[in-house]
Amino acid sequence: MTVLKNIAKDRILQITVLITVISLFFARPRFADINFHTLWSVAAMLTIIQIYAYLHVLDVLAYKLTSIADNTRKLNMLFTALAVIAGMFLGNDITALTLIPLYLNIAKRYKLPQILPVTLIGMGANIGAAFTPWGNPHNIFLVSRYNVSPLKFFEWSVPYLILSLIIMLLVFLFIPKKEIPTQKTEPIRISWRPTIITTVVFIFFFFGVFRAIDIIWPLIVAIVLALAINPRIMLKIDCALLLTFTGFFIFISDIQQIPAIVNLIHDMVYSEISTYFASTISSQVMSNVPSTILVGKFTNYAQALFLGSNIGGFGSAIGSMANMLVLKTFNQHGSVSKKKFFIQWTIMQFAGLIILTIVGLGLLIFRI
Repeated sequence: MTVLKNIAKDRILQITVLITVISLFFARPRFADINFHTLWSVAAMLTIIQIYAYLHVLDVLAYKLTSIADNTRKLNMLFTALAVIAGMFLGNDITALTLIPLYLNIAKRYKLPQILPVTLIGMGANIGAAFTPWGNPHNIFLVSRYNVSPLKFFEWSVPYLILSLIIMLLVFLFIPKKEIPTQKTEPIRISWRPTIITTVVFIFFFFGVFRAIDIIWPLIVAIVLALAINPRIMLKIDCALLLTFTGFFIFISDIQQIPAIVNLIHDMVYSEISTYFASTISSQVMSNVPSTILVGKFTNYAQALFLGSNIGGFGSAIGSMANMLVLKTFNQHGSVSKKKFFIQWTIMQFAGLIILTIVGLGLLIFRI
């Protein structure tokens, strides 16, 4: 029942179901338009991430790193750096859900700032998630849709990561160095055997994403591993995200059969730059996962879509699912004004969106 309630409450899925049902009045979906490689890849990714979450790997890393922080700047840098790294492997959602409560517990204990650090953790998770094909679910779609090789993908993501980190480092220069007591390491233990096995499965999954092997095998192995460790892990899988992907594949299959809509969308993605801006802007109103699927069906400019969809995760609250989770987590654990947090978070998010949009445009124009 909890799983069904979580699915029913998902706003993006609700919108997806609505527009998909409407599209069925105009056309019938074609089975061939459903990208099962993407669906199985996302399912495998979500399963592996939940196994890592269950094993508390990120919690231990957070406590280990923060035990060496003796001032506010270093504490913020360590949490944000961990958010970037965790976002690469565990995705921005799990990273935000794990690190933000940990930071806020420390912040409340020593009366530290909450708004800027939490915002930077969320931004760091988004930046890190863009670096890998599995960090963001829509990256998996891009790899599958355009048959992108690992070398090509990282040719796109490495320059974006480096420039984003340079900008973030500049932000840290404005954070004061207020001394704080060093944090005591919490007695959380990692179960090494299942962690190592999960990492091996993760590597197996990497080959599946890039079609070196059939993705169905990493998916089966991941599910079997989750069931062996604890069957309740499967209840944590984000089924709403899988249904959102499926719904959008059906919706796009339908609208591809309506000439007027096809012509309209083609007019919006007629060039690399227009594709880039179409992806970035549409992410602000429909989230970057469905935006990527929609735009991706009508353009061959893969790098522009990669940059637009990942940068489009900044800005509005619905630009990325992680953004909504940051707001939700802060509302649950923060101790400052929720209204004040939302206003300042929104300002910083759109500032980040504008700056990174310029960065992405430069990467496209100068072919970096």
